[in-house]
Order: sequence, then C-alpha cells, then structure tokens
Amino acid sequence: MLYLEGAEYARTLRQLTLWTHHVLLPVYGREVTSTAPWCSRWWEHMEAVAQLHGLWLAWGDLTGPGSSMNGPATWHRDYLGPVMNTLRDPAGPFAGCKPGSHRAKEKPTVDVLDPFAPPPPPA
Repeated sequence: MLYLEGAEYARTLRQLTLWTHHVLLPVYGREVTSTAPWCSRWWEHMEAVAQLHGLWLAWGDLTGPGSSMNGPATWHRDYLGPVMNTLRDPAGPFAGCKPGSHRAKEKPTVDVLDPFAPPPPPA
C-alpha cells in the first residue's frame, strides 16, 4: 500500500476505507477512550493505513471463499488482536487524537548524512 501512487493508491484506499468503516469498526471498533484512542481521520496516519491494509488483506485471505474452516479464528488471533492493540495503544499512531480531533504526529528527524554511502572518489 505504501508503494502505490495516484489512481491505484486512491482505489485501494477507497476499498480499505469501505472495509474499515462497514466491517471492522462496526464489529471491532469499541469505545474510544484515552487508553484506547482512535482517529476519525485514520487515513492521515500512514502507520495506520499500512497496518489496516495488512489486516484487510489477511481478512480476505483467511475468511473469504475457499479459506479453511479455521481461517477466521486464525485471523482473530494472529492479526486482529495485534493490529488493533498497536493502533489503539495510548502511545500508538493515534496518540493525541480525540473524537472529532485529529492531531498530526511529528516525524522523527533523520540526519541527512548517509553513514553507509561510499566515500566520494578522490579529486
């Protein structure tokens, strides 16, 4: 998802949004609290987009037609719990967001210098 661009990104994000708003949140959303935050503009948090995209792909693979009988249980245990715990952690991607209030996160700074770049050729 993070490598998609333009129309392909928009189409995939739209599909993810439909699944998130009509499947995930109505069933697994739970109440928003300071210890379990959620951002109503989750798509503006790239970590959340990446995590939810993986969760959605796993859901399709493990619960769709042709999946094994234990697929849904595997999805709940191995994917849903860990992803939702990460997203809703008080220090997670939605930290600082409150119902109806989105707060963009500051990205960590990275030195411009590439410590692994080959040295420049001698002049």
